[in-house]
Amino acid sequence: MKDIKAAAVQFNHAAGDKQANLETIRSFSEQASGVGVQLLVFPEMCITGYWHVRKLNREAIDALAEPVPDGPSTQRLLDLSREFGLTLGAGLIERSGEGKFYNTYVVAMPDGKTAQHRKLHCFISEHMDSGSTYTVFDIPQGARVGVLICYDNNIFENVRITALMGAEILLAPHQTGGCDSPSPRCMGLIDPKLWADRHKDPAAIEAEFRGPKGRDWLMRWLPSRAHDNGMFLIYANGVGLDDNEIRTGNAMIFDPYGEILVETWKAENAMVVAYLEASRLEMSTGSRWIRSRRPDLYEILTVPTGSEKDTRTLRFAREKRS
Repeated sequence: MKDIKAAAVQFNHAAGDKQANLETIRSFSEQASGVGVQLLVFPEMCITGYWHVRKLNREAIDALAEPVPDGPSTQRLLDLSREFGLTLGAGLIERSGEGKFYNTYVVAMPDGKTAQHRKLHCFISEHMDSGSTYTVFDIPQGARVGVLICYDNNIFENVRITALMGAEILLAPHQTGGCDSPSPRCMGLIDPKLWADRHKDPAAIEAEFRGPKGRDWLMRWLPSRAHDNGMFLIYANGVGLDDNEIRTGNAMIFDPYGEILVETWKAENAMVVAYLEASRLEMSTGSRWIRSRRPDLYEILTVPTGSEKDTRTLRFAREKRS
């Protein structure tokens, strides 16, 4: 890997307004190019919008969805990548050739190539399918990159497999924080009034973003994904009102030791920038641990316990109970 200047963006997307969201992506791309960013990471489904999709029927989802890479949004990302000379990623709803819908993250590169990752644990809608492939690829800036979308990162096997496939940088686009979680000590809803009053009382909403509903929750697990696997990790999240929930932003970048290189807890659209120094990779704790593995002992990891449930089944069952 070569040293790379990278950035993570948090922004408040407009539900269903792809044109407006692509304009925001363009604005940040121009800003990033102006400070020499080479790798720019936007949130999950930030082109189409996210949480409102759970209420849409199949026809409405089809109206938002596009093919990848031939659809207009991917082509727009490619245009921006070439114009500003950087690799950038953003999320949308993909319509496959078989007519299935996926929560997909598209990475566009200035050499005209694209990569795409279909979320492995998709639960936003019964009309959308989960992907079944890990995504690791090389970018022109001289690094091997993996992608895992939101809940994909919660399952640590996904991150380890991505590392074993050679990823040096993990893109972790999210729409999270401020969620109505079934776990009593995990996240929780934020009063929308705090977001509405963010300009006159920024301290109140920032306290929520930095507390158990946002940053504190992330710190329980997210740094370990970078540390234990010896990878840089770029976390890009939505911020602000997302249908009836408040996303907590907290855009940040970790080094392979799980240390935060840069972060923000501002209640606004924002970008954080950091240098990813390749020298931090080789002797990082996680990379040494991976070299000490004994795969002959790990067969049990591939054997179902019988307690596994699809993430959609869990969510929809909870909604029926409430």
